[in-house]
Amino acid sequence: MKKILFPTDFSEAATNAFVHALEFAKVVKAELILLHTFEIPVYDSQFFPENYASIYSSIELAKFEMFKDEIPKLRAIAAERNLDNIVIKHRLMDGDLVYNLKNAVEEDEIDFVIMGTTGVSDWTKFFTGSNTNSVISEVKVPVLCVPIDAKFKKIKTIGFTTKYREKDKAELRKVLKIAKKTDAKVKSLYVRSSSTDVTDMTIKEWQTEFANENVEFLVLPSDEVKETILDFVLFKDIDILTTIKHKRSFLESIFDSGFSQKITKEVSIPVLIMHEN
Repeated sequence: MKKILFPTDFSEAATNAFVHALEFAKVVKAELILLHTFEIPVYDSQFFPENYASIYSSIELAKFEMFKDEIPKLRAIAAERNLDNIVIKHRLMDGDLVYNLKNAVEEDEIDFVIMGTTGVSDWTKFFTGSNTNSVISEVKVPVLCVPIDAKFKKIKTIGFTTKYREKDKAELRKVLKIAKKTDAKVKSLYVRSSSTDVTDMTIKEWQTEFANENVEFLVLPSDEVKETILDFVLFKDIDILTTIKHKRSFLESIFDSGFSQKITKEVSIPVLIMHEN
């Protein structure tokens, strides 16, 4: 892993996530690329103000000045944590966040994205709203989402949710590589509901295949999938919860209705979204 993209609006949530990004970059020996985007207002061609060019220029200049003022604050955070040796680069782009983020991932050959989220309402919006769901859907690299209340601590246990599909193995191997660099253990969870189609033989095959890896496979019988995952996070001391983005991901269902309030109130941990091959 060489490059981590960190989109920021310099908010409190983003600054909190920046600490996670710094610490992660240190562990995996990667450089950080900070991305700040802004949108210039679109005027109807019939009602262009006479001075629209100067308006655009002043907006760009104001954004540049803000960007220039905020960067030293982030570098100060790095220095406070003795992480000022991490290479930090910057991109200031105008236009749509998702479009620019996707382009930055491709142009800079990004391996990983880390971004912050805020509050209960934003969790729901984050995982089901069009903007962030587009990021998760269109950016084909792992995305680590950091809630504003998730203060950084050493990663000791990574949770990995699976349906024991063959294609999930590749993502588990990626998570195990990350775990190895952070000296963390991986706990893999499968919630066996009454409608399950996963056989004991399949589970045994996985256990045999990953016998030499630092992973524990847990199978919990329950038809209350969301609540079981929450209990797993709480009682197994999970520091990061990993899920694989399917057509309709676990996250899109877990952060709906009142359950989003419950999990964000009780669990403030980063969520790592992987992409199925």
